Amino acid sequence: MKVFKFMLFMLAVMPLGEISAQVKGAGINKTRSATFIMDNQTEWENVGEGVQRKILGYDGQIMTVKIKFKKGAVGTPHTHYHTQTTYIVSGKFEFMVNGVKKVVSAGDALYMEPDVLHGCVCLEEGMLVDCFSPMRADFLKK
Repeated sequence: MKVFKFMLFMLAVMPLGEISAQVKGAGINKTRSATFIMDNQTEWENVGEGVQRKILGYDGQIMTVKIKFKKGAVGTPHTHYHTQTTYIVSGKFEFMVNGVKKVVSAGDALYMEPDVLHGCVCLEEGMLVDCFSPMRADFLKK
């Protein structure tokens, strides 16, 4: 009960960054990103030939990831238990979702329900933004 009262007090009087440090210091493990994720301060991670990603905001319930593809790069077909939406920022991609293929380009979006086989081939260099629920814990570096 003392920890709970302490946390309520901290929420009332401290800025968010300091609260996060106090939560970790109190032995409570909360998985979440920083509040502000600056693009020029976030490194690209190589995740395949011609494919790079940046993990943006996340907590246990949601994660946003930016993915950059070179022409001809492949998002290998896969499944996962997460719900996923994808927004095409730029470029052109042939997506396969649950056996259906469709070409999508800037401004288009996709929805993938959990456990559905999906993947893509980049037809014109581009960028995607994926959102996952719950977050992809497997994307976080150990």
